[in-house]
Amino acid sequence: MPYQVQPLPFKNESDLESKAVLKKAASAHRYLAELKGIAATIPNEIILINMLTLQEAKDSSAVENIITTHDEIFKAELFPSHPKNHAAKEVQDYATALKLGFQKVKKNRLIRLNDVIEIQSLLEKNKAGLRKLPGTELKNLTTGEVVYTPPQDADAISKLIDNLMTYINDESLSDLDVLVKMAVIHHQFESIHPFYDGNGRAGRIINILYLVTNHLLDLPVLYLSRFIIRDKSAYYKNLQDVRDTNEWEPWLLYMLNGIEQTSIKTINLIQDIKALMMQYKHDIRKKLPKIYSQDLINNLFKHPYTKIDFVMNDLRVSRITATKYLDLLAEKGFLQKNKISRSNYYINKPLCDLFIENNA
Repeated sequence: MPYQVQPLPFKNESDLESKAVLKKAASAHRYLAELKGIAATIPNEIILINMLTLQEAKDSSAVENIITTHDEIFKAELFPSHPKNHAAKEVQDYATALKLGFQKVKKNRLIRLNDVIEIQSLLEKNKAGLRKLPGTELKNLTTGEVVYTPPQDADAISKLIDNLMTYINDESLSDLDVLVKMAVIHHQFESIHPFYDGNGRAGRIINILYLVTNHLLDLPVLYLSRFIIRDKSAYYKNLQDVRDTNEWEPWLLYMLNGIEQTSIKTINLIQDIKALMMQYKHDIRKKLPKIYSQDLINNLFKHPYTKIDFVMNDLRVSRITATKYLDLLAEKGFLQKNKISRSNYYINKPLCDLFIENNA
């Protein structure tokens, strides 16, 4: 019998929390709490929001076969009017949608349906909203076989998504561990498949926002998509196996393992960023004491690819002064000076290398 999406909470929901699931959830919580703590030690939160949001955007888009490079993404941020490839633009849109969602939940401490619809609209550049027409099917990209048919009736879709948003925001409806509940929410969202397009990326944004609304993170710094992109087939298989067998444990363990592994990787990355910041702080203060400031350090780490305008705005200095600062930093080896058309830009290569190594 085809899988029928049921309203939440499920009957006998507590059965989902097997001994193995609870053990893995406890471990995932430990590393997630460590990540939350170390993220708070970066002096300017915008550094992490900018860098890790772009990383999540890149990897979440890659899950949907939207492939680009760090170089293309950073250039797209640097020169908005410069021609960019379609994939880099889509990654930028994802980053914008994630930041918007973060600002909304930070203010409201709720994940509202209107906000989710706005996120999807930013991702897909349309105002189609919830699905109203039948015909949506999920197919195996290799064979073309239909693997899952989500709800087709517009009223059913509307009721199920309303139920899901209530379940997300009303803590009294479920006693599940928060991370287990997040995995259930993600499966439910992808099974409802409420939009014509963008469901995967919107669903992965909801994961991050859910952790923020439940105070497990203060910043959107857990980029689970890196874990998923390592083995997309495992992600889709575990999603579908619940629908085929009603066995939840493999899916829950997969998601909890993803949270744990991603937390560990992100902790290490943030520690490396902190160490590099301290090295830059020490060396610039020693070699270029006349231009050193914390605002300058923040600029070099907030923008892996920076330019004169960014330094002018962040340090409130003239164009001549900003140009002088950047050229001195390039001369001393802190930045790599490049040119595109008639515009100069400057790369914090050691910082970029950290992301490339972390993503390997």
